Amino acid sequence: VPKVSDRGSPVVHPIDSFLLAKFGDSGLSFALPADRRTLIRRVTFDLTGLPPTPAEVDEFLGDVSPNAYEKVVERLLASPAYGEKWGRRWLDVARYADSNGMDENLAYVNAWRYRDWVIESFNSDRPYDEFVRDQIAGDLIPGGTEAERAARLTATGFLVIGPKMLAEDDPVKMRMDIIDEQLDSLGQAFLGLSLGCARCHD
Repeated sequence: VPKVSDRGSPVVHPIDSFLLAKFGDSGLSFALPADRRTLIRRVTFDLTGLPPTPAEVDEFLGDVSPNAYEKVVERLLASPAYGEKWGRRWLDVARYADSNGMDENLAYVNAWRYRDWVIESFNSDRPYDEFVRDQIAGDLIPGGTEAERAARLTATGFLVIGPKMLAEDDPVKMRMDIIDEQLDSLGQAFLGLSLGCARCHD
């Protein structure tokens, strides 16, 4: 941890020292601490996307215990709204939609199962390696209960959803287009790389 003078900004956590060291002689410092009413609004919007209720604000303002903020954070992380908000971020990456969205725009009648699996994954704090593995190859992973195998199969909805040209007359080309879309989506979502170019370029 770097040794820094607080320059008027209190060092509450070791991370603060690293930040102050980066500020250097620029004259920058931390923003003033938020008042308690602002703090509960910020954390509630950040974790659930919703405003706190008046009762939640009053409860927090009346809680003088030293871990009042931590209790609010734990309550919000345990809320179903947490997975609903943060699951949406992943569903955007996974190109989630309730239909194929292209030529005939046919409904994916079971797409909601994948959506709910993602939300449940966030709400149950599923380990990221498991989250990734189940979406890519959940149908190939042996073992577990019947319910666990069904959940892993649902996770592979990642490969099924997304834009697919289903009115293609050439079945071989349609199959290759679908595989290409799956591989490109996999590369962008999990590797941060576009693999689509590899279809035509060595």
